[in-house]
Amino acid sequence: MRARQSSRVDLAQERTTGQERTTGKMRSTGRDLERKFWVALALYGCLALLVWFTMDAGKVSVFGRPVDLRLVPLIVIGALALRTVVARQAEKVRRGEEKNSS
Repeated sequence: MRARQSSRVDLAQERTTGQERTTGKMRSTGRDLERKFWVALALYGCLALLVWFTMDAGKVSVFGRPVDLRLVPLIVIGALALRTVVARQAEKVRRGEEKNSS
């Protein structure tokens, strides 16, 4: 009975602290995150190219000025790419603090 309770406590601690379980990883490593970052940026680039070549170059009025319609999704894709870059920098800062505190 005592061993059962301690194993439940250990599992709960692993979940709350984000440690790896014996069945698999819960967090990606630094090298894996770098690879995912570059893949994500490449996919954003491919998506931007698809938008550029498949959308019509029609105009839409924004605050009284004509704007290319294809620029709207490109701005959204650019914002997502910027968010990805900022998240990567934040993760680097977090990992740097972890290394310094260890």
